[in-house]
Amino acid sequence: MFEALADRLEGAWKKLRGQDKISQSNIQDALREVRRALLEADVNLQVVKDFVTEVETKALGAEVITGVRPDQQFIKIVYDELVQVMGEENVPLAQADHSPTIVLMAGLQGTGKTTATAKLALHLRKLERSCLMVATDVYRPAAIDQLITLGKQIDVPVFELGSDADPVEIARQGVEHAKAEGVDTVIIDTAGRLQIDQDMMAELARIKKTVQPHETLLVVDSMTGQEAANLTRTFHEKIGITGAILTKLDGDSRGGAALSVRHISGAPIKFVGVGEKVEALQPFYPDRMASRILGMGDVLTLVEKAQEEIDLADAEKMQEKILSAKFDFTDFLKQMRLLKNMGSLGGIIKLIPGMNKLTDDQLKHGETQLKRCEAMINSMTRQERQNPDLLASSPSRRRRIANGAGYKETDVSKLVSDFQRMRNMMQQMGQGQFPGMPGMFGGMGNPATAGSGPVAPGWRGYNSGAGSKKKPKKDKKKKGFGTL
Repeated sequence: MFEALADRLEGAWKKLRGQDKISQSNIQDALREVRRALLEADVNLQVVKDFVTEVETKALGAEVITGVRPDQQFIKIVYDELVQVMGEENVPLAQADHSPTIVLMAGLQGTGKTTATAKLALHLRKLERSCLMVATDVYRPAAIDQLITLGKQIDVPVFELGSDADPVEIARQGVEHAKAEGVDTVIIDTAGRLQIDQDMMAELARIKKTVQPHETLLVVDSMTGQEAANLTRTFHEKIGITGAILTKLDGDSRGGAALSVRHISGAPIKFVGVGEKVEALQPFYPDRMASRILGMGDVLTLVEKAQEEIDLADAEKMQEKILSAKFDFTDFLKQMRLLKNMGSLGGIIKLIPGMNKLTDDQLKHGETQLKRCEAMINSMTRQERQNPDLLASSPSRRRRIANGAGYKETDVSKLVSDFQRMRNMMQQMGQGQFPGMPGMFGGMGNPATAGSGPVAPGWRGYNSGAGSKKKPKKDKKKKGFGTL
């Protein structure tokens, strides 16, 4: 979602390249680019004005650091200010001293509040906190059924009294039920309301007064841009909220909501929805979001996603296979399925520093290539998966696999060839070398050189080997899958 903003900000860095220091004269063009970038991203006008003023003040007052170019120094200043505007640090969900912790979900109609309720419940369940969802939306057709369906999907119980009951009474009885059952957290899904609907706002206030929640979270559609901040402020003034959840952050929205909500409303963003799947909810970290906005990737979130899916014992076995060049097609298939569990290829790739320049077409092509690989591997026998050398020396096996998968023999030959290069590359990386990426994903490019965006603070000294004048030694082995 931040691609357009990142591209425009890159124009600001270019204005300072080739300069020996930041000065009043050369910074104005860069600041103008920053201002345009933020306005085009639909950031609130007052936020833009304050942001640019702060960046200019800090840039002109910054000490010259030996070995750091002016554009690099300016990027660091913009990064720090982005973090400051979005709240500096993650604000975790409250946890009451005595169970249950009560979370009240509020929001306008159509913001994805019911889905966000289920996403939050699943997130807490992963943290080993037992949950109960309470369905008080008696106005929207099938709202209660939707929550019950989501509850079954994530294995979280739902308390409901039907569509004829009073929402305030449903909430009260739901909390009492949670206390009786020893549930850790109650999440109350309320009806969506219009900002101008005084009766509905009054009902929400009565629910809040009755259950005394520890958290009142406003679910905000990030597609509304800078208006999201104004909505958050209005709800905060009328109801009193403790935080916000930004939904649809993976859509075509331009990022303005993420940059405006905290500054305008004073309420912290606690979670962001990054997809339609019920697993697609992440705690909001301002520093990580700033890294994404500047095209630096988000390694910490990538690591956390991997930790949820990877078994340490399996990882150690896989490492041994990679280092000894015994990585086979069965292992490759397992890794592809692990990647799917972590999310879309595009979502994962863009968390990697330097990969922000990959286009949507390239990412779609990469996903298509993965599906082709999976189909061909599924057509192999167990022996062929475990011993890829059989395919390298047997055209008849490759033809049989191609016919079974619905592709050409040349496609299978390319898969085998790419697999050989990938396996050799991984072995080299395990030995401390950084060769270029093979063409397994359809020429998506080398992660070290794919993006021309800035490098994240703290990554400046990382050397991928890209651009090195020393040429790597050529592999003299032409056949088979032997070691280097």
